[in-house]
Amino acid sequence: MPLTIGTAGHIDHGKTWLVRALTGKDTDRLPEEQRRGISIDLGYAPLELGDGRRLSVVDVPGHERFVRTMVAGATGIDLFLLVIDAGEGTRPQTHEHLAILRLLGIDRGVVALTKIDAVDGDTIALAEEEASELVPGVEIVRVSARTGVGLDELRAALGRVADGLEHARAERPTRLYVDRSFTVTGFGTVATGTLWSGSIGAGDVLRLEPSGRDVRVRSVQVHDRDVGRAEAGQRVAVSLPGVERHEIVRGEALVPDGAYPTSYRLDVSLEAIAPVEDGARVVVHLGTAACPARVVRLDERFAQLRLDAPVVAARGDRVILRAETTLGGGTVLDPLPPRHRDASRVALVERGDVAATISAPVRIASLSHLLDGELEGVERAGEWVFSRAWLTGYEDGLRSRIATADPIDPGVPLPADEWAEDIVPRLAFERRGAKLYLPGAVATLDGREAEAAALERELADSGVRATKVPDDELARFLEAKGRLARLADGYAIGMDAYEVARDVVVMESQTSGGITLARFRDLVGTGRRDAQLLLERMDADGLTRRVGERRVLRRSAARSG
Repeated sequence: MPLTIGTAGHIDHGKTWLVRALTGKDTDRLPEEQRRGISIDLGYAPLELGDGRRLSVVDVPGHERFVRTMVAGATGIDLFLLVIDAGEGTRPQTHEHLAILRLLGIDRGVVALTKIDAVDGDTIALAEEEASELVPGVEIVRVSARTGVGLDELRAALGRVADGLEHARAERPTRLYVDRSFTVTGFGTVATGTLWSGSIGAGDVLRLEPSGRDVRVRSVQVHDRDVGRAEAGQRVAVSLPGVERHEIVRGEALVPDGAYPTSYRLDVSLEAIAPVEDGARVVVHLGTAACPARVVRLDERFAQLRLDAPVVAARGDRVILRAETTLGGGTVLDPLPPRHRDASRVALVERGDVAATISAPVRIASLSHLLDGELEGVERAGEWVFSRAWLTGYEDGLRSRIATADPIDPGVPLPADEWAEDIVPRLAFERRGAKLYLPGAVATLDGREAEAAALERELADSGVRATKVPDDELARFLEAKGRLARLADGYAIGMDAYEVARDVVVMESQTSGGITLARFRDLVGTGRRDAQLLLERMDADGLTRRVGERRVLRRSAARSG
């Protein structure tokens, strides 16, 4: 099983010298590192255990100014190699590096007690006792990178720790956080990183997130060796044609399109080792990214991290929170949370009871980042999921609105929400056009008979003159009963008068082949506006159609006439 080891420890305690002695490779590759004799950036080397297994080593800087770089290297490793100078014992960065490893959930490793050739036995024993108190239960190996004493024992100890490690990363979608990019002649831009999960091979098309760019992998190497496909847990270098070096920066991730959320907010269970106040400004480390953020405390256990820039995250990822020093860390519970504060919802998500967090409809696809399998305990319609309690409450709300609706049209408009087409058929109502009604509901005047009668008398007295009717619902009801004809702009005419006007149009059209607006106005004895409204209604009814300045009968109307 491919595994990656990360070094940890205070500056000048011999991490890089020890890696060089174990692997034969100097991980201080930068001229400035070689000039100053300290590690500044991350270094990488393959480690042969001697039993046929080959591990990857990430060597990190020990200076307090480069803790940010240390975190970038530590994320994604499987076990640690904590290096302690036997002559100095534990120092500030020993403790901080160990705290970071614990916050990242990396609790398996080996302690290398270095430079034993430079101190006496009593000093070594004191340092060993101090180390055993600091990391109880972890194997401690005395070693000298200069003389080679203890190197075989250290390899064996690392092998024993590796024997007990298991992970399911290979089954998850590919995720490679970039920690370095550079240009190689003949290959173009190369990006490197520890492959967190999945696999990666030549020809794969991936997405560079959060920049949102599609890239194609030309070739893959593991520690300078070409491979057909790299597996989770390996140090990987990928050649990406068509991409400039400056277009890939530390913190971005190569992932399949849509496999992982990219978010400005993270709900986390918080583990603080120093005070983290509500509203505190911190740097959030996730993968190889380091992003400024504001902490929104939900309660003592949970917080929402509101990031200044998006990061690629998944449920279960570990984050580190730093300011001047390391303040704590956390586990991502929801990489796409709502913005509002809701500790109870986050507690349910932590417990795995995602269904209990759902009320109003949400797309099932939007919950994929929280689910390990099928979502149970909720209703489903099309691409939406919702709670039975929400559906019942929504139906009750519609019934209340219908109870107060005008009896002339006892319905309510269809919901304008995106989920309407999928969920409306689940509601206990009849859909008629753009409204919902109680099953079997019929329109009634229900006490408005006198108002309707008065309107009908007014229309009868007006003859073919159009009358403004401000109550559109009443007009619709009477039209459905055949007692008036509605015209445009809120006007109406009595049905008897409309039939007279209709007969005039039919007879004149049959005699003269059509009728003009002026001729129709003169024949029915009304004004131009009313004549226009009547002719437009006859066009809408399919009786006539306009040809130039005249109306002519449609074929169906001419045949029936």
